Amino acid sequence: MESLFDIKIGYASPKNPIVLASMAGITDSKFASRFRDAGLVILGGYNLDKQTNDAARKEIARGRSEFVSEEPMEFLKDELEATKGLTTMAINVRAASLEPYVDAANLAKKSGAILEINAHCRQPEMTELGAGEALLKDTKRLCDYIKEIKKTGVVLSVKTRANVVNDAELARAIEKAGADIIHIDAMSPEGVDIGVIRRVRNSTGLFIIGNNSVVDFESAKEKFSHGADMVSVARAALANPGIIDQLVFEVSSFQAMTGWYNAPKHICAGGDLRALAFCCLPVKPCALHGALKQAGISAKEFMKLKTDFARNTPIEYGEGTCFGSMTWCCKITKPCFLRDGALVARGLSDVEYMQIKKRQSEYILKHRKLP
Repeated sequence: MESLFDIKIGYASPKNPIVLASMAGITDSKFASRFRDAGLVILGGYNLDKQTNDAARKEIARGRSEFVSEEPMEFLKDELEATKGLTTMAINVRAASLEPYVDAANLAKKSGAILEINAHCRQPEMTELGAGEALLKDTKRLCDYIKEIKKTGVVLSVKTRANVVNDAELARAIEKAGADIIHIDAMSPEGVDIGVIRRVRNSTGLFIIGNNSVVDFESAKEKFSHGADMVSVARAALANPGIIDQLVFEVSSFQAMTGWYNAPKHICAGGDLRALAFCCLPVKPCALHGALKQAGISAKEFMKLKTDFARNTPIEYGEGTCFGSMTWCCKITKPCFLRDGALVARGLSDVEYMQIKKRQSEYILKHRKLP
């Protein structure tokens, strides 16, 4: 199962793209031990200083679950030690100032874990301290924190809540500051804003974890196909503890069958810019032209990029397809007897075809012009 995926974020190599997200007062080492098949388990949210621990006590007094500790760094060290060898680990943390984040980052780095800044919590006791969601509204301070934390060498994630600020601008800022991962709660007043995953994917090169209402493989696949590298499960794991194992099984089966578990939807179906690999020649008015404009790539450049990449690869060929080369063909999950015939003629499997398309996508996006 582990060999199916090639997921790397700095020194972290999750074995699959399914994540158990942090839940305050719930996701500690004991709870996490039930989910060793997850590709990533995020402990926390943990409070790193007196101020956030005092705030957590106030939350507990009004009925919320929270983790409270008298010696936060010792508690953190014990939790990391208790989960050693479980799977790839992360710790979601909150603090009222920079220094505790740096201390936690050093502990995480030493344990081979990821540090996740909690810029997500919206409880007033935390936001009044400048922690949690307050960091989204103070991008300069958040980015200053990121720059200092990254000096430790830790792999750094930022957990955000969508539609609080401009998500694309926020993502670009934290990427520039040095963050490795953005973990997006795709929340909107109407429910799930799947479009926020695509907007961030099209705006940055950040590794993306998509969160919110992942309850089965269809809802996970929707986030994958809009640009998520991994998806995270929170409350659904309380209602159905077997959901992590089921998602791991289904995404592994899908990866074995297609070779690209988070392949994007086609551009004309609302896919992100990675889907330029599936587009045909720009010879008629269609959504491709808008995508090229967003990528800062001209139609002429696009044609050259695709043909340059395809040269001396199996997709250079494709006699009998619409444009005489599989470089212009669509994704394998869309039925096409012309493409399938070309695959058979070249002795190319579905998985091999999609893996080449994935590399073609990466090649095209290396040439996009981000804002």
